[in-house]
Amino acid sequence: MKFTLLTPAQQVADIEATAVTVDGEAGSFGVLPGHMPLVAMVQPGGSVSATLENGKVQTYTVSAGVAEVTPQSVTILAESVSQ
Repeated sequence: MKFTLLTPAQQVADIEATAVTVDGEAGSFGVLPGHMPLVAMVQPGGSVSATLENGKVQTYTVSAGVAEVTPQSVTILAESVSQ
């Protein structure tokens, strides 16, 4: 599935992932391909992790933001990101 991480200043990530984990305001949740559509607030200072097809995991610390999940993609819109 496609994983995209955006801030107002830049596109931080645009990669293919096999799984994504998001620290949401209501708790951490995982996303796999085919997940039901969902919009959730990202926990300020929380992490977002994307597992790549080769098994490596990329983790980002995200300020306040929003996660949009579709069966084919995860898009994170964040105020700022650190890796």
